[in-house]
Amino acid sequence: MELRHLRYFLAVAEEGNVTRAAERLHISQPPLSQQLKDLERTLGVTLLNRSTQGVTLTAAGQAFRDEARHILQAAEQARLVAVRAAKGQTGTLRVGFTSSAAFNPVVAGTLREFRRQWPDVQVLLEETNTTRLTESLLNQKLDAAFLRPTAAELPELRVRRFKDERMKVVLPTSHPLAHLQRIELRRLAQDPFVLFPRQVGLSLHDAIIGACQAAGFEPRLAQETPQLSSVINLVAAELGVSIVPASLAQIQVRGVTYVDIAGPAPMATLGLAANRLNTAPTVANLVSIGEKVARGRG
Repeated sequence: MELRHLRYFLAVAEEGNVTRAAERLHISQPPLSQQLKDLERTLGVTLLNRSTQGVTLTAAGQAFRDEARHILQAAEQARLVAVRAAKGQTGTLRVGFTSSAAFNPVVAGTLREFRRQWPDVQVLLEETNTTRLTESLLNQKLDAAFLRPTAAELPELRVRRFKDERMKVVLPTSHPLAHLQRIELRRLAQDPFVLFPRQVGLSLHDAIIGACQAAGFEPRLAQETPQLSSVINLVAAELGVSIVPASLAQIQVRGVTYVDIAGPAPMATLGLAANRLNTAPTVANLVSIGEKVARGRG
């Protein structure tokens, strides 16, 4: 018994006439009559009372009609579910992000627009550092991740790079330079720095150290902390100064001020990475949204 048998039977049951049902199905009458007989033979019951006036349903036919409708509805629902999954409109998407990337408007905008366009996709978020995000992508524990890509990108990953973001100096409000709108990095040569470990944020750490070295000094480390948000708090506690992506100026903590860098400034990279083996349509949809948001079209 095939789905077409059910469709043929229901057409005849609804029309009460084989000829009209054949016209509705766009087939000739003899093949339709033969298909109905094959269905009855398969079931081992008589579904239709046939007469010159038309056809009526037997008791078995009436019972079968209701179940046949349910089966066809379920089959259509299964088809729609498969189509939506193939288009990335349903399912689960596991997305990682770094604590600093979360403040970049591209990240928030991409997640917001994705949820608006595909509300039936369950988005699971995980926050950690770039090193662990990369490992999770390689192990396919994450589908995609907003991270800080380095110059040496892994061949196993495809990374959609977004526009680099200038970085700012963050100072305690009591710092002698806190009143300035712009400062040169060389003026921080004697200040202690609050930074995060290189293994936590490789690209940001190297960008900061490289910018300080280009300004003629090696930053003196006073305190390390694994989270950029903690960096801001430690600066507020007057444990040192730091350099952070400009988007982190959204963190308004009493006791700190953000100052632009005069001249060449270190840049914070941002990218949306995924495993090349992961061809899920939900990932492709996320990347597409990210590109539109980055172009200001989201």
